Amino acid sequence: MQRRYQIFVAFVGLLAFVLLSGFGVFGHKKYDKPITKDTLQPDKVLFDRAVKNIEHGDYEAARLTLNTLINTYDTSEYLAKAKLAIADSWFREGGAHGLAEAEIEYKDFILFYPNMEEAAESQFKICDIHFKQMEKPDRDNTQGQRAEDECRQVMVQFPNSKFVPQAQQMLRDTQEVLADKEFRTGDFYHHKGSFPAAANRMAFVAQQYPLFSGSGDALWELADAYKHMGDRFENQEADALTRIVKDYPFSDHVDDAKALLTEMKRPVPSADPAAYARAKYEMENRGRPGMIHRVLGPFISRPDVYLAAKSGTPAMQGLRPPVPVSVPAIAAGTQSGVSDVAVGQVANSDAIDRTPDARLGQPAAGEPASGNAATSANAASGNGEGEQKAAVGAAAPATTRAAVAPASLPTNHPATKEQLKAYYKQVAKAAKLQKKAAAKAAAAGTTKPATATAATTTGTTAAPAATPPQ
Repeated sequence: MQRRYQIFVAFVGLLAFVLLSGFGVFGHKKYDKPITKDTLQPDKVLFDRAVKNIEHGDYEAARLTLNTLINTYDTSEYLAKAKLAIADSWFREGGAHGLAEAEIEYKDFILFYPNMEEAAESQFKICDIHFKQMEKPDRDNTQGQRAEDECRQVMVQFPNSKFVPQAQQMLRDTQEVLADKEFRTGDFYHHKGSFPAAANRMAFVAQQYPLFSGSGDALWELADAYKHMGDRFENQEADALTRIVKDYPFSDHVDDAKALLTEMKRPVPSADPAAYARAKYEMENRGRPGMIHRVLGPFISRPDVYLAAKSGTPAMQGLRPPVPVSVPAIAAGTQSGVSDVAVGQVANSDAIDRTPDARLGQPAAGEPASGNAATSANAASGNGEGEQKAAVGAAAPATTRAAVAPASLPTNHPATKEQLKAYYKQVAKAAKLQKKAAAKAAAAGTTKPATATAATTTGTTAAPAATPPQ
């Protein structure tokens, strides 16, 4: 009962605030950059009149007056102030159109007056324009990326400005939202079973956004993705677990990470003192959403940033995502030598247009399995044995290629039940056709070797893959 009463009081207070704002009770806000010089110069009179219009919300009249001042008194000492006031009028007017015009005017002011004190404030307001329009992590993040760039510009172009601490905190809040978006995408791939894609996303989150509140969870899912990808990624898995223990000592996965490192017979590091102090400070100063925010949160497009870091240096450079570790080193161009990626000629180029399973090595309906189809189906498991067969199949002559089912690169998407059923059906059909061909050849009294028979019938009855798609 008491909770319902509190919600009712909060709703009434919010409604009263909206109504009073609509009637203009809170509409008269003083202009924070007036000119206090007492003079009756015409340009000063025009500027004061425009300031009063801005304070009363008559932004169109204010801009007309300020443009009159700029065009009439081109040598006035108030030109810079007038141009800044035009930008401030658009900023106060708000809305998508008003904020876009304000950004243009602020950028013009910085271009014409880069050494004035107000230039840093103009750049900070550009950062604030995009920060205010930033949406939740599950929506479009264009404004978040723009806010990240503009807040960085405040710190780079005006490092001694009083607006740097505010811009730095806004940058942390923005990167919290951007990192959350990347984490959700990686988590989706992880639950779907596309572990190379999940590992690529989580590695980017951990590298680009170390202050992200969910970096410990990202590293944990990164290690789990490497574990599912096979033994050759054991070193990457150990590195992710080591970072959890060392850099995120308050993470929920620290004990599990230590246990896995011990099981893998890897050294268990101690927590970094600087990382421990920062994590403790964040735990003690982390905000909590208020009651009104919890009630109205689902209906607000603004993201929640109360989990964002309050200390630490945010990422000042946008890192380019590296080549995923699931890509072979030779194919990625990071190692020279003989590549284990085989290239074969497709028997029928129309198959990929007529069947969605062509990439997994499934032949089209009514068509026999070709050597390349068997190759893709056999390699879907993505193990080292399949890669070795791929190299053998690429180097072998055409007569022996039908007997050896080579493998291609692994796929990120496991085969479905329907794909497995179709695969085994094709295996049975190929075996039946091959048996019929052998019986016909025996009846005809042919002395052709079995390998040659298989080679001549490759276009119709190639040997099926040794392993089904996974």
